[in-house]
Amino acid sequence: MTLQTRRLDGVAAAASVRAEVAVSVARMAEAGAPAPCLAAVLVGDDRASAVYVRTKIKACLEAGIVPREHRVDAKVQESDLVALIRRLGEDDTVDGILMQMPLPRGIHARAVIDAIDPTKDVDGFHPVNVGRLWSGEDGFVPCTPLGVMCLLEKEKIELQGCEAVVIGRSDIVGKPMAALLIKASATVTVCHSRTRDLPRIAARADLLVAAIGRPGFVTAEFIKPGATVIDVGINAVSSEKAARDLFGEDARRLEDIRQKGYTLAGDVHPGQADGRAGALSPVPGGVGPLTVALLLSNTLEAARRRRAGKGWEGS
Repeated sequence: MTLQTRRLDGVAAAASVRAEVAVSVARMAEAGAPAPCLAAVLVGDDRASAVYVRTKIKACLEAGIVPREHRVDAKVQESDLVALIRRLGEDDTVDGILMQMPLPRGIHARAVIDAIDPTKDVDGFHPVNVGRLWSGEDGFVPCTPLGVMCLLEKEKIELQGCEAVVIGRSDIVGKPMAALLIKASATVTVCHSRTRDLPRIAARADLLVAAIGRPGFVTAEFIKPGATVIDVGINAVSSEKAARDLFGEDARRLEDIRQKGYTLAGDVHPGQADGRAGALSPVPGGVGPLTVALLLSNTLEAARRRRAGKGWEGS
């Protein structure tokens, strides 16, 4: 069966969210409120992390959110990093705290995350916010799964009663994704590297979310004809042979490898999903832009909550 696979437009959805945030921030300013402030902490000189932080800072500036970057030497002691995070939590001018991952070896991510004030935890990783998510209470939700839900809503994908399969059980994507889908009244199965007969289970899904971190891992046998497939993976592919397997003779992809040394690929094999899935989020241009947009939205919400009762909340 060959279907016309619809591409889900994460770029347009993200632009809509960012525009809404900018309007609300402007209304805060009109009411005399200080602009929301996001403190971004980057440890070490990991190039990919530095690029991600620059992207987030640029997005903040465009939305009227004040970014505050804290660069920390890779040799920092864990106790000193924790102390910085706690100082930002006590700083009344800071509304949100972003701890860019991964951290250098020797620093325990859990100790750092636990030090973040839950009311400023715009990444939604603190145990308090994790507990709130699973108990159905208000709290901050990790930006990538929240972005998936935003994309599904804007593309009018019905979730109530659907069978959803999430491939991946990470704290950042897989687990919170499952919680959000359960809250939306989907029937959810979470699969992972130890799941037996993974393709068979995945192929039951009306909604398949791939977040396993392996380029092109999800092939046609994983996909129920007509299913909505959300590709959360962002993988660097540096081999022209691998790129041709995934994208055929796509000149743009091959040129990326020749110019930059890599091209981006998702966890879903695009050539095999095309014509089988009913709808597919592309990589790039799918969930990625929404991750940044929802970080802005979470920062705005943190500022609103901290300003509640002062007439500064915006709308």
